[in-house]
Amino acid sequence: MSWLDEKAVAVITGAAVGDALGGATEGWTPEQIEERHGGRVTGIVGPFYPNWQDARPIAPYHKGDGHITDDTLMTQALVEVYAKRRAHLDAYAVAEDLVPLMIGEPRWIPELESTALLLQRVFLAEKWIVARLHYGHVDPREAGVGNIVNCGAAMYVAPVGLANAGDPRGAYAEAIDLTGAHQASYGREAAGVFAAMVAAAVAPGASVEDVVTAALDVAHDGTLAALRAVADAFDGWGTVPTTDEEERALARKIREVVAPFDSVGPEYRQMSMDARRPSRTKSIEELPAALGFVLGHRGDFRGAVLGAVNYGRDADSIAVMAGAITAGLGGTEVVPTEWLDEIERASRTDVRATGRLMGQAAGDILRADREAATARLLALDEIEAATVGASA
Repeated sequence: MSWLDEKAVAVITGAAVGDALGGATEGWTPEQIEERHGGRVTGIVGPFYPNWQDARPIAPYHKGDGHITDDTLMTQALVEVYAKRRAHLDAYAVAEDLVPLMIGEPRWIPELESTALLLQRVFLAEKWIVARLHYGHVDPREAGVGNIVNCGAAMYVAPVGLANAGDPRGAYAEAIDLTGAHQASYGREAAGVFAAMVAAAVAPGASVEDVVTAALDVAHDGTLAALRAVADAFDGWGTVPTTDEEERALARKIREVVAPFDSVGPEYRQMSMDARRPSRTKSIEELPAALGFVLGHRGDFRGAVLGAVNYGRDADSIAVMAGAITAGLGGTEVVPTEWLDEIERASRTDVRATGRLMGQAAGDILRADREAATARLLALDEIEAATVGASA
């Protein structure tokens, strides 16, 4: 594989591994997770309820057992759009290409254990895309206004970072445009910042510090405040957890830092009255929490992902973000093969192939970017020469 192919496979598989592991613990508290599994989760585990077919609030979804969730399904669909267009995407690409995939192409849905439309698996915040664009014919750039403000847009935009490898500001701008069709307020902002963090992570020689710098450079409002609070809390952090109790302490520290910016509140399944509403002072919890685990484990993939998995709450999306960032930094070698192989088998999907497809599309996009940048430099040279000549 080329360098870019390798990075793309790393990011896509790293995110999918986080998704599949975190799906089993999503919505629960750390204490409930440990009680159910006899201690901290250290890999792929089964559903929280053995009778998941009937147990509420899980039914009818078969979470756990290596099944990817809507985070990865939406990521794969976005990669397919990139592979078709071989160009940077905007809100119109969501309306013209992503929505048709959601409503027109049946695919295997691991949690439903059947072939179905992607629309039939996604949450209400993603069904909104179809309702607004396909049925409501809303301007794609404004369709996200009024939607639930959550991590729905951020959870699948890692491919945007790959399409803008090494250019965090470009990734931020593209993700903000793209997800205007889906989200508004700090949900849309988180998508832009996460894409920027992935773009920074996959740059040659990138470090955890480069990812933090990129995030703080592009973020605004409550998202910026939350990320800065996490970065400050881990400034000079040198103690990577080595025991279960140190892991628990890290999770408590992250929740304490993030809580003031999180609109959901302390009870994840019993949200506060102003949860997920637009705000300039709030942030989704998932992105700063993911950064906390990345910093707390100094960029280590396994540690950051398992920390997110055992954190509970929206564990799958937190682990997706932590997994994408740390895999972007470390490459494919840091994504445990034993987890990935089982996830691909259980989910009946070739996640590695999705990564390779994104790498090929990103290669075409970056080559076109280079040609455009060269042409622009020549145009600027001509403008400068004409300006100097006119003033002489």
